[in-house]
Amino acid sequence: MLFESIEQTEPDYTHELAAQARGARIVAGVDEAGRGPLAGPVVVSAVVLNPNNIPPGLNDSKKLTEEQREALFELIVVSGAIVSVVVAPPTIIASRNIRGATLWAMSQAVRGLSVAADRALIDGRDIPPGLPCEGIALIGGDGRSVSIAAASIVAKVTRDRMCRIMDCDAPHFGFSTHKGYGTPQHLRALTDHGPCRHHRADFAPVVEARLRLTVSATIIDLAS
Repeated sequence: MLFESIEQTEPDYTHELAAQARGARIVAGVDEAGRGPLAGPVVVSAVVLNPNNIPPGLNDSKKLTEEQREALFELIVVSGAIVSVVVAPPTIIASRNIRGATLWAMSQAVRGLSVAADRALIDGRDIPPGLPCEGIALIGGDGRSVSIAAASIVAKVTRDRMCRIMDCDAPHFGFSTHKGYGTPQHLRALTDHGPCRHHRADFAPVVEARLRLTVSATIIDLAS
């Protein structure tokens, strides 16, 4: 297992070529979306790009607009890339914690590829346990490797679409707008309505909101 960190202005294919020069044939990029929110899943994607048809404009999903991400998502799908997506819902986040759930999903995403990768470029500093191949950790990898950038786009677009579905289920929280992050709007809704089934039970603002509701209910019971 290797660990690499180097300054780079935009993603390219050099990290994939370097892995191939060290004997890899199939190189996957792996990234996640949704570690920080208070609600919804963490989504991980693994992508093996077609080196003869790499979509132009791939970059860290956070540097792209929603429209750019959606367009690139479609280009990735039709480019001949091999894509795997794994979703870790709040129940898995609760049982494994957010870091453990993310690393588990990363390993599962690589395993879910329709071809066996023999090298995985992982965004961040952690190598997921249980990878079926050698892993290379790239800090800021979504801005350095086009494969990781593609994975970041697929994961982000997938999660955003799931948040729109969550919004239909619990419209008073506004998930389609803030995507589960702890915005003032979201925190007000937590105070007013308490957590819903999409919330991450062990995240501090969710715990606090549930406790406030419990205390309020107890006070009402004592007063009645």
